[in-house]
Amino acid sequence: MAFTPSKDHKRREREQKKLDKRMARDAAKAEKKAEDEAAAVIAEAEAAEKARWDALTPDEQEFETLLKEEEAEKAEKEAE
Repeated sequence: MAFTPSKDHKRREREQKKLDKRMARDAAKAEKKAEDEAAAVIAEAEAAEKARWDALTPDEQEFETLLKEEEAEKAEKEAE
């Protein structure tokens, strides 16, 4: 005699499949939200840096540029 799954068993399988899909969608939404929040934080930091840079006089901007170059050279020497 062959065994056939009950209708209740089939219903549970369908419901589990739906639940799995829903959980995957929710996880994807949560991941996307986290990525969007991280991008917003980065954009805010970049905007603040740009506003600070725009507030500097040309002489101060030149000094900042030279300072960054010197720091890059120093970091390069330390890496070697």
